[in-house]
Amino acid sequence: MSKIAATLIAGLFATSVFAQTPAATATPAEAQATKDAAKADAKHAKEVAKADEKVEKANAEAKADVAKAEAKASEKKAEAKADQAEAKADSVARSQ
Repeated sequence: MSKIAATLIAGLFATSVFAQTPAATATPAEAQATKDAAKADAKHAKEVAKADEKVEKANAEAKADVAKAEAKASEKKAEAKADQAEAKADSVARSQ
């Protein structure tokens, strides 16, 4: 029983020592790979941001076009109502 306890205690000491050792430093190749991956991620993020900006710009232009078309339609509608009222007034004037 004491051998088992000794083994468990030795195992605990070994794991605590292993947990406290600093992490191994990366090799230059790993560091370069990490740097390249970071550059690729940054480039991709920049491209995505650019694409999002283009989409937002297109949406803004589309909304402006819709607003312009609605304004034009309401203007034509008002003009048609004015013409109709004028025609009605003319017909009343002619009938009298």
